[in-house]
Amino acid sequence: MKLKWILISSLILLSASAYAQQKIGYVDSKVILETLQDAKDAQTNLDNLVQKWKIELQSLNDSLLFLKDDFDKKKLILTEKVRLQKEDEIKTQEKRIADFKQLKFGENGEYFQKQSEFMKPVQDRVFKAIQDVAKEGSYDFVIDRSSQLMLLYMNDRYDLTQKVIKKLETQ
Repeated sequence: MKLKWILISSLILLSASAYAQQKIGYVDSKVILETLQDAKDAQTNLDNLVQKWKIELQSLNDSLLFLKDDFDKKKLILTEKVRLQKEDEIKTQEKRIADFKQLKFGENGEYFQKQSEFMKPVQDRVFKAIQDVAKEGSYDFVIDRSSQLMLLYMNDRYDLTQKVIKKLETQ
């Protein structure tokens, strides 16, 4: 993504005559998403799912805590065989917790898959509206100011955020 912006910036800077003829606008996708009910609903669905997972994780953690407490209270009177068995149960529960965290919240975990699943239709709609507004206004480039792209100056007359929101409301 950064490479794309660097390339676009380079092209703009290298061709001064073309730069004078180009029209650039910007949007704030964060503001757009905050105004869309679809996005709010998707976030609510994701939050509900995360809450469910947190409850499951808490249950696993409580179970581990119980196992450890029980073991600590009884470890002096347990036979070697039973002590090793209890230690294995604790290790198994710790692994179960680590696996659950990785499965749900890890790098390619279910959280990111669900986030993408819930938000993709909304993002596609927003992207289409941005394209439509850009084409209608004859903009050559539209930049998202809520991303990590740093803009040192922007004229508000090129802010397309409200036009995109209106376009989405009429769809």
